[in-house]
Amino acid sequence: MKLLIVGGYGTFGGRIVQLLESEPRLTLIVAGRSRARAEAWCGSRGPTAAHLIPAAFDRDGDVAAQLALLRPNTLVDASGPFQAYGEGRYRLVEACIARRVNYLDLADGSDFVAGVPAFDDAAKRAGLFVLSGVSSFPVLTAAVVRRLSSGMTRVDSITGGIAPSPYAGVGENVIRAIAGYAGRPVTLMRDGARAQGHPLTQQMRYTIAPPGRVPVKNTLFSLVDVPDLRALGELWPQARTIWMGAGPVPEILHRALIGLAWLVRIGLVRSLSPLAPLMHWATNRLRWGEHRGGMFVEVEGADGTGAPVRRSWHLLAEGNDGPLIPSMAVEALVRKALDGRAPAPGARAAVNDLDLADYEMLFANKTIYPGFRDDSAAGPGKPLYAALLGHAWQALPDEIRAMHDRTETAEGRASVERGSNIFSRLIAWAVGFPGAAADIPVHVHFGTDGDGETWTRAFGTHSFSSRQLLGRGRSQRLLCERFGPLTFAMALVTREEKLALVLRGWSLLGLPLPMWLCPRSTSYETVEDGRFRFHVEISHPFTGLIVRYRGWLEPIGRRG
Repeated sequence: MKLLIVGGYGTFGGRIVQLLESEPRLTLIVAGRSRARAEAWCGSRGPTAAHLIPAAFDRDGDVAAQLALLRPNTLVDASGPFQAYGEGRYRLVEACIARRVNYLDLADGSDFVAGVPAFDDAAKRAGLFVLSGVSSFPVLTAAVVRRLSSGMTRVDSITGGIAPSPYAGVGENVIRAIAGYAGRPVTLMRDGARAQGHPLTQQMRYTIAPPGRVPVKNTLFSLVDVPDLRALGELWPQARTIWMGAGPVPEILHRALIGLAWLVRIGLVRSLSPLAPLMHWATNRLRWGEHRGGMFVEVEGADGTGAPVRRSWHLLAEGNDGPLIPSMAVEALVRKALDGRAPAPGARAAVNDLDLADYEMLFANKTIYPGFRDDSAAGPGKPLYAALLGHAWQALPDEIRAMHDRTETAEGRASVERGSNIFSRLIAWAVGFPGAAADIPVHVHFGTDGDGETWTRAFGTHSFSSRQLLGRGRSQRLLCERFGPLTFAMALVTREEKLALVLRGWSLLGLPLPMWLCPRSTSYETVEDGRFRFHVEISHPFTGLIVRYRGWLEPIGRRG
């Protein structure tokens, strides 16, 4: 296959090249307005299995002549911004059909994608596929909704969002698109009726948390203008509400953008487009935080009995793999076509041309971790840890699950070590941690009620207790453990049949405190020789070790 990538040395086009350059059956024409930049990009890739050819291509020039010269089998438009194409916005589509070249684009504008089906008859007559919106929005979201809605007789609402890493690198055309639609009205479904939304002026908070993984920090999402607002409504016409957002970080820059979008919404300025260069500079230079991102899709509806159903899909992407996801739909379609499974002829949004399994094959070799949650199954009788872990709960060893499911009392033995300096001893005394002991009996009582669990631990004659709760608000999907006025928010992480508790935040009387001041904790549960074992180590950079206790427990009493 000879693949022409317009915008091939840009942000998304470059990532398409990165994903496909290992395929020896491909010739990749890396094209853009500057041949010199295309040559530099191809030269930077080093040896590749695919054949890389730099080329000049101007989508505003004589497109037919350029296609005749380059003679591709398939063209990918990865340039944009599609919202700004104006008159003749489909001239590339028309030229591809005339020259019998298959067409894909990464369009993120709902209006542009909605207009592509007008070329359906012409594409079918030519035997070509013309697919628009070939990116996370709406291809991946549609694939996820199909999986989530399986077995549901009614879909009432679809909500989703992308939270990119602050280090992902955002292209200038993406920023131009955002600046163009910020604060301006878009059509969406809300409460069963078509309504107007105003991108970047409507918000929600959400925690992306694949079961058994450290969640992405609770994120502020703002409404964005993406093809899903219309395309998903056509696939699930009974859905009363469809909302899609983006959660860029750092949040202070996001909030500044929200404020500017409101200036457009209330009519003080016509558009943020003049600010696009400044926005692009700030987005790619003023960045801090964790180099990880994610995505979520949540579906609410009803099953065959009419019972309410609420399911969600979560995706976590670590490091530099996350920014590749928007380009993976093109990768999947190209690889399927090379294997003789090309999309059916016709012009359309690509919402039915890939399934979630196609993505999962591509995720498997990267630090990308998807997972599902079924919150409709949550109830007052569900164990606290099971509710937080979701599907990862079943992967834990039986001994760990037994300790957190209906066990009321447990006994065992432990060793306790304490820090040696005065400050660590004062902290341990204030919390109530036990004194040092090489071998001491341990008794634990798990008191449960509708709100959470109270753990009372007795080391010999000394006891102390803590309160464990489901996290709320910014601690959503986290386990919150309260020691007097201090509350620690922890992620439940499953690793090789081990359950680890990873600190993600802490507060004093509900007031969030900075993490650089937080004590360090290494806490996990495991199984050795068929016996439940625990390890808890707490220290602080200023004091060193505060306490370390480890040992084993066996259930001796269970709740009815």
